[in-house]
Amino acid sequence: MLNYNPLHCLPSAEDLPDSDDEPVDNQLQHLIPGLLEAILACLWTNRMDWFFGVDMGIYYDPELPPIVPDGFLSLGVERVFDDNLRLSYVLWEEKAMPIMALEVVSHRRRGEYTSKKKLYAEMEILYYVVYNPQRRRKPPLEVYRFVNGEYVLQPGNPVWLPEINLAIGYERGTYQGITRDWLYWYDAQKVRYLTPEERAIVAEQRATTAEQRAQRLAEELRRLGINPDTLS
Repeated sequence: MLNYNPLHCLPSAEDLPDSDDEPVDNQLQHLIPGLLEAILACLWTNRMDWFFGVDMGIYYDPELPPIVPDGFLSLGVERVFDDNLRLSYVLWEEKAMPIMALEVVSHRRRGEYTSKKKLYAEMEILYYVVYNPQRRRKPPLEVYRFVNGEYVLQPGNPVWLPEINLAIGYERGTYQGITRDWLYWYDAQKVRYLTPEERAIVAEQRATTAEQRAQRLAEELRRLGINPDTLS
């Protein structure tokens, strides 16, 4: 009798499109999840057990098209498959459901509060994050946690996500020269983690401060009659 493994008959990531080929209708739908991914890459630079997808298809059923969040986070998976990186996120290959899905709402609704929310709940994705920067009377950020078969809105800004050991929230800042409200990661004390650009500025400031201190020390040594260039 032949050994049969149904997984062998399922398409692989190489056989499937990497998205729904529908362009984003707002630049923020790319920039916001891209910023979250960039901050994580700095925070978790030595970790290889996570993946953050941006506008990438999640294949959850071989008979259905993928769902494509603006961003999603998975833990306990390989960060890098090979030099070509991931083409898409295929659940029957990854064997790990994303822990968080992110949707950025634009002027054209794409089911963020209806069909997508329902499907993410059916998939039992633990956190569903909706960011609607156009809101004025309601908070623009909604973080839902999957509890007893449904999504329950979590209060606060930022919102602590214990399974990820990070909080997510929004505040005004500058990214790629654009000053506005952005989504960021925070620590348990609600202190915001720096963006790569901010880290570079801090590093440059520290280097400048260290150089100025060295110059002042050299001047003081010369005042005392000591040539700092001869010191080993």
